[in-house]
Amino acid sequence: MATVRDGVPEGRYGRTGTDADARTDRRLKITGLVLGVLLLAFVGWAGVSYISGQKVTGEVTGFTVTSDTEVSVNIAVRKPASVTGVCTVRSQAADGLEVGRAEFRFEEDSDSVHRSVVLKTTELATSAELMGCSEG
Repeated sequence: MATVRDGVPEGRYGRTGTDADARTDRRLKITGLVLGVLLLAFVGWAGVSYISGQKVTGEVTGFTVTSDTEVSVNIAVRKPASVTGVCTVRSQAADGLEVGRAEFRFEEDSDSVHRSVVLKTTELATSAELMGCSEG
């Protein structure tokens, strides 16, 4: 009949935990924590510098398809008053094909501009999208 042992066979499953293993585990945890904090700080810095680096920003506040070849797009632009902003707008058909793209200049001496622009299209459009704004 088999008897039950009080532990695992000596040397069969590797060595048991020692003080050296505990120190190594602690070092790895600290190193992982430090690297995680550094990565998080870098991502935060990159995000803030990207957002603060954009002088001209905008958004589409609405659009109306006025005909088979035109879309009226409402754009809100934020920029320094002394800067001319240029925003690129595109429009797509129901199948996703791009049917219109144009750049519009915002030269007003104001830091916030809300204006309607007309985008010419090659066929009936179903959307209007702001691709981006920059200094111009």
